[in-house]
Amino acid sequence: MSRTAKAVRSRQEAAALIDATGTDEAVWQAANLQGTLPRLRVPEGPVVVVAAHPDDEVLGCGGTVAALLATGVPVHTVCLTAGEASHGTGNAGAMAGLAVRRGKELTAALRALGPLPDAVHAGLPDTRLGRHEEEARAVIDEVVARAGATLCLAPWEGDLHSDHEAAGRAARRAGVDRGITVWTYPVWMWHWAHPGDPRVPWHRAGVLPLTEDGLDRKRAALACFTSQLEPRGPEQGAVLPPQELAHHTRTYETVMR
Repeated sequence: MSRTAKAVRSRQEAAALIDATGTDEAVWQAANLQGTLPRLRVPEGPVVVVAAHPDDEVLGCGGTVAALLATGVPVHTVCLTAGEASHGTGNAGAMAGLAVRRGKELTAALRALGPLPDAVHAGLPDTRLGRHEEEARAVIDEVVARAGATLCLAPWEGDLHSDHEAAGRAARRAGVDRGITVWTYPVWMWHWAHPGDPRVPWHRAGVLPLTEDGLDRKRAALACFTSQLEPRGPEQGAVLPPQELAHHTRTYETVMR
C-alpha cells in the first residue's frame, strides 16, 4: 500500500471514530501534556480568533481569550458559518432557526469571556466550508489587517472535520499573506486521537496555561451554547455531551504552531 493510500485510510479510520465512543479524558490527563509539551507565550499585540462554527472559538481557546482580555489585549473574532447544520440538514426552516439561536448563543458566550466586540459573521455554508475556502481566507485577511493582529488562532487543519480543516487552511494562508503568527487549536482531535497518536503532529504542539479566572469564564461561556449541550432529538444525544466538554475544560489549552 502506498504512503498516500495509508494516509487516506488512517484519516478515514480516525474520522469514523468521531461518531463512536471517544478517548476518555482520564487517558489524556494521565498523559500529562501540560508537563511534557512546551509552554507557549502569546506574542504581544492584537489577536484574531477564527471559528468554523459558533462555539469552536470558546472550545479551543476561550480561556486564553479571557486571559488576554483581562490584561487589556484587543481580541477580535470571526465566525465563518452559522452552524446551522449541527442538528441535520433535512429541514430548511429548522436550520434557519438554529442559525439564529446559535448566533445569540455566541453573542452571550463572547460577553461571558470579557469585553469582546461582536463577532464578524462571514455567513458561509455549514458543512461546505471547503468549497468556500478562498472566501474564508479573504474575510480572515480583512479582519487581521483591520485589527493589526500579530497572532491568529483558528481550528486545526488536521481535526478531521472538513469545516475545521478548511478554516485552519484559510487562516494559515491569511497569516502567510500578512506575515503574522498562526496557531491552530484542535477540537475533535481529543475525541478520536490518543496520547502519542502518530496522526497528530506532537512536535508542533504547545500548551497555553490558563488562569483560574480564565477557566471560570470559559466554563460560563460554554454554558451559553445550550443548543449543543441539550439532546438534538428523542434518539439523538447532545453534540457536546459532558465527556466531550471535559476535554475543553482543562487548566490549559493546546495549539499547533
